[in-house]
Amino acid sequence: MSAPTFARRKAQRGRRAGSRKVAPIAAGELRTGSLAPSQSPGSIEAMIGMEVRKERKALGLTVAELAAAAGISTGMLSKIENGGISPSLATLRALAQCLNVPMSHLFREDEEQRDCSFVKRGTGVRIERRGTKAGHLYDLLGHSLAGDIGVEPYLITLKTDAEPYTAFSHAGVEFIYMLSGRVRYRHADRLYLLEPGDALFFDAAARHGPEDMVETPMQYLSIIIYPRNR
Repeated sequence: MSAPTFARRKAQRGRRAGSRKVAPIAAGELRTGSLAPSQSPGSIEAMIGMEVRKERKALGLTVAELAAAAGISTGMLSKIENGGISPSLATLRALAQCLNVPMSHLFREDEEQRDCSFVKRGTGVRIERRGTKAGHLYDLLGHSLAGDIGVEPYLITLKTDAEPYTAFSHAGVEFIYMLSGRVRYRHADRLYLLEPGDALFFDAAARHGPEDMVETPMQYLSIIIYPRNR
């Protein structure tokens, strides 16, 4: 047998042997281990894998179908979904295109754990709460972006023509911190005189609201915390 023929067959045997031991990976992929993933459950690889799996299932795709569409092997996609490898940007881009989501969406779980809402002075969203009376202004200063607990901070302004209203009632708890002015605030069967620096924390399911506008205009911070409906 000629030397070139022997070399070719040796190379072929080596490739076959290698294919039995290690699944092919794309350039730029980082393998964390040949037997089992070594990434921690909270790692970025694990979070990307969870998001890819969630979006794939939402579209009703199998692992094989998504892998074929993205041009990667089924084994590689399984390792990505299990957090076993760090996908290259090219692989993430291909997966995002097949899942019809922005590539940044695949990092969403990590972003959600870093919940943040920033509102510049004077730019809160002006809303009308149910039962709001004339002269009551509610500026929403932010909101929780994810999780089982909702949080809504309001800057409440009661103008000189504000009308008393003590029939507010909603799920969760509420915290009030008085900034300016004075008001007698009702909660259930009790009245509290609130002046600048005073705080009131209460069960928001009981009827509550400003009953006696002692000194207007006034402002206070109201933070409502409630369970989300999942």
